[in-house]
Amino acid sequence: MNTRLLLIAHAPLAHALRECALHVFPDCASDVLALDVPPNEPPEETLAAARILLQQQGSASVLVLADVFGATPCNVAQRLVDGVRTRLVAGVNLPMLLRAVGYRAEPLEALAERALAGGAQGVMPVAVAAPQNQTRRASHDQEHHHHQQ
Repeated sequence: MNTRLLLIAHAPLAHALRECALHVFPDCASDVLALDVPPNEPPEETLAAARILLQQQGSASVLVLADVFGATPCNVAQRLVDGVRTRLVAGVNLPMLLRAVGYRAEPLEALAERALAGGAQGVMPVAVAAPQNQTRRASHDQEHHHHQQ
């Protein structure tokens, strides 16, 4: 059984990240859950909704990914996880989520480590240059193209 992923984030980030994951991994719909936290919603309501989502997963392990450490979604998630059947990683980004989805067949502890690595490795400075699979046109090519218009 795959480890499930529960995204808890400020609205509409959780569902937006889930949609991105489904774009890359169309088969992950049943393994990736999302809970958007609306502004001004009491934390108790968010916690109740999160508990319902977890209960629906039965005995499956769940990796909870929250957006910002110290913010309401993460604070709720901290009250939700038990460290055994559920683990929490804060600072979710798309590289982290995609790594976790790709390795969701691994045990919870290993999956949490993969998610952390994916999130960290997905953040890097990028030099200003031509896209990876394209070359820059020489200036005379651009001038020639301009004259043809």
